[in-house]
Amino acid sequence: MDRLALLQTYVAVVDTGSFTAAAARLGLSRAMASRHVQVLEDRLGVRLLHRTTRRVSPTEPGLGFLERARRLLADFDDAETEARGERAAPRGTLRVNAPVSFGRAHLAAALPGFLARHPGLSVELTVNDRVVDLIEEGFDVAVRIGRLADSTLVARRLATISIGLAASPDYLARRGAPAEPADLARHAWLGYAYSATGSLRLVGPGGREETVRVAGPLAANNGDILAEAAAGGAGIVLQPDFILAPFIAAGRLVTVLPEWQGPPLGLHAVHHQGRHVAAKVRAFVDHLAEWFGRS
Repeated sequence: MDRLALLQTYVAVVDTGSFTAAAARLGLSRAMASRHVQVLEDRLGVRLLHRTTRRVSPTEPGLGFLERARRLLADFDDAETEARGERAAPRGTLRVNAPVSFGRAHLAAALPGFLARHPGLSVELTVNDRVVDLIEEGFDVAVRIGRLADSTLVARRLATISIGLAASPDYLARRGAPAEPADLARHAWLGYAYSATGSLRLVGPGGREETVRVAGPLAANNGDILAEAAAGGAGIVLQPDFILAPFIAAGRLVTVLPEWQGPPLGLHAVHHQGRHVAAKVRAFVDHLAEWFGRS
C-alpha cells in the first residue's frame, strides 16, 4: 500500500478529528481511511490514535509521529514542485489561530488581500484567547501577542503593540485620577485573567519601571470585555491600544497616566519547525509581515 497515502490519511484524520471527515477530504470511503491508518499502525508497531465513538485523537507516540508525517508530506510537495520546474503555489486549506480581539480588530482586515492574492487557498480562522497546541489541535500557524514560551515552533515578529491604561470619565470623576503609578493600588482594577498576578509592571519616562500591587472586582480572559467594563465605570484597565482606541475615540474611555505604559508586546506569527515550510504558511506569514509592517 502506498506509504504516501497512509501518511496523508493519518494527518487528515488528526486534523479533522474523525475518519468520516478525513475520508471526505481525501475522496476515500470511511472504511478505506480506517484501513490506511490500521496498516500504518501495523507497519510501525505502535498505536497512533485513541478511538472513541465521538472522535479520534493522537496517542503520545502518534503526536511525535504526526510532526514527522507533516514534514515528510511537505518535503514531498516541495520535491514534486521542484521536479516539475514550478514555483510552489499555495493551495489547500490554511488553519489559523489568533486572539479574539486582535482577530476581529486587525487580522480580519488582512485576510481579503491575502485570499485575493492566492485564489487556490482557503483560510479556516479560529479565535480564542488561550495558547493553543498547534500540533495537537491541527493548526498550521498562530498569531500570538506577548512573550513567547520556549518551544520548537518557529516565530516571526510582525510588529510591536503598545499597552495603555484607561478608565471612564465617570469613574475618574467619582474616584479621582491617579497621579502616579503607586496610586493605582487604591483603585478598582480590571485584570486580564490569563496573566492576573496581583502585580502590575509599568514603564515610564526614561525607561523607569514601577511595580504596583493591584486588586479589583473583575478579571476576564478577553480584552474587549474588560474595556467595556471600564467604559461602564467599573475601574481602570491596562490593555493594548488596538482595544482601547475605539473606546477613547468615542469618549467612553480616557487615558490614565499617559506617560506610563505596560511593557510593549511583540506580535508574532508562529508555525511548525521543519526543513521546508509549506508554501501556504510561508505565503501567509509573508503577507502578515507586509501588512502589519506598513500599519
